[in-house]
Amino acid sequence: MKPKEIHILLVEDNEGDIVLTREALDEGRIKNSISVVRDGWEAIQYLEKNEGYEDAIEPDLVLLDINLPKMNGHKVLQHIKTHDELKHIPVIMLTTSSDDVDIIKSYKNHSNCYITKPVDINSFIDVISTIEDFWISIVQLPPKTN
Repeated sequence: MKPKEIHILLVEDNEGDIVLTREALDEGRIKNSISVVRDGWEAIQYLEKNEGYEDAIEPDLVLLDINLPKMNGHKVLQHIKTHDELKHIPVIMLTTSSDDVDIIKSYKNHSNCYITKPVDINSFIDVISTIEDFWISIVQLPPKTN
């Protein structure tokens, strides 16, 4: 059986977290590609294939931070999960917030899971590896619509 290849959209404004996430995914056993957008508005443009993103690859999985410039992650999640052409894409909230309000709001807006980013670098890499193991190796992701 040929290993599946997936495309991940990382919506993150912290350069250090972007680098660590890329490194952790590169070290993984799964072949994947990753696109990075650095604010909520850019995430919507990417997903809607607007303003320079006309050839964007539909992601198989979105890793979404909450604390983003221009439009926060809650609004991005709400946009994704209320649009028929996007709502099938699994969204993992990957954020520094462990606030119950953020967790509840994320699940009310149909986040597929909520993960608080560890502060320790090795723990952060372990979390990304676990995401990869579960969401890419184990879970059956929906087929692309385009």
